[in-house]
Amino acid sequence: MSTHEATGPTGSTGWGPLQWTGAVLAWVWVGVPFGYGLYELMLKVPALFG
Repeated sequence: MSTHEATGPTGSTGWGPLQWTGAVLAWVWVGVPFGYGLYELMLKVPALFG
């Protein structure tokens, strides 16, 4: 097996710091509004059934 096959097409075996930062920011970009929506939903559910 050659080095090219072992490390993949780009030659690196893992993510760099910039890729990790982008991944974390992407999860925050989705997670914060989702969490806020769930919070608001939990506040409104008792009003529906109460």
